Amino acid sequence: MTYLTQATIAGSSSMTARIAQAAAEEGIPDADMWTGQNRRIWASAPGWDAAWESALVTHGNSGYDPGADEAVITDGMILAQVQSMYVPPEAE
Repeated sequence: MTYLTQATIAGSSSMTARIAQAAAEEGIPDADMWTGQNRRIWASAPGWDAAWESALVTHGNSGYDPGADEAVITDGMILAQVQSMYVPPEAE
């Protein structure tokens, strides 16, 4: 785990778009705002930084975007993280 990698994930426009889409699908109100407010939390999901770093080693840094590669951090991983972070108001 590296904080620099987690910060990079948090700043990735590809990851932000994917997280926001998952949040919207889950019915989170104002999914874009929620995604931005919680970016440091979802970016530190277990295993994401290792997957990101491994992809960079495999593909190199020149123009490759691990956030846009659905094999690096899968939609299932994203959905599980979003679901673990959001508790609907009626469930509280």
